[in-house]
Amino acid sequence: MNKRTKQRIAFAIFRLLSLAVVGILLWILGFIIYRGAGTISWEFLTTAPTDGMTGGGILPAIVGTLCLVAGSVVFAFPVGLMSGIYMNEYAGNGFVVKFIRVMTNNLGGIPSIVFGLFGMALFVNTFGFGDSIIAGSFTLGLLILPLIIRTTEEALKAIPQSFRSGSLALGASKFQTIVRVTLPMAFPNIVTGLILSIGRVSGETAPILFTVAAYFLPRLPHSIFDQVMALPYHLYVVATSGTNIEASRPIAYGTALTLILIVLLMNLLAGLLRKYFGGKVKTD
Repeated sequence: MNKRTKQRIAFAIFRLLSLAVVGILLWILGFIIYRGAGTISWEFLTTAPTDGMTGGGILPAIVGTLCLVAGSVVFAFPVGLMSGIYMNEYAGNGFVVKFIRVMTNNLGGIPSIVFGLFGMALFVNTFGFGDSIIAGSFTLGLLILPLIIRTTEEALKAIPQSFRSGSLALGASKFQTIVRVTLPMAFPNIVTGLILSIGRVSGETAPILFTVAAYFLPRLPHSIFDQVMALPYHLYVVATSGTNIEASRPIAYGTALTLILIVLLMNLLAGLLRKYFGGKVKTD
């Protein structure tokens, strides 16, 4: 068997594996759409649950999920962005930076339920926030912080050093070089980390179970210290709890489809944001 034949076989295997991954994804999406599309309606999306969550809609869970996503991103994105800038642009490559990288990687591998227990101990009990949006947002923010730090650092590493040297040679300070040259060029790739973070936060159940999620709360939040319902936990509740699980099964599939659509919409908006900044960098 010559090299060309081996290469063709290898490419065929890779192609089949790629198609298998796409097929599995389409299978999952098709299953959820088939089971949940009939439940989706304007009333389902704009009303509160009733009859022990076997009727009504999921508006409080949708609003709660959006609040938690926004809160976690507002907390984690600036911190992760500044940490990544410091590690790549200021700290060099000494022992401290290597230690921070190792700890960041380890933090990213901790199970989410451990973050939930930590958030309950720190934000709910020690800080006295109680079960609230702010406690859940901080906990989810800690969960996605390692991902944002790593993507920021890798995006900055991809910028050639010649751009920094040219800016410094023209008289710009290091801070001006970062703000006006390095960061704008790296920002499209940094947004990729934001997209991945949004997708993970939207579907997490364990952290919010300990810090914010309510079993049944058919009203909208009024402040960041309110407890809320959330789509992942609501999906778990209607699929496994209650006296009439079969009656609530369509609501579970409708909730799952709604969650998928929200994540896809957020990713689409973030992708458009990335495209906008990428085009702006090329134009400049």
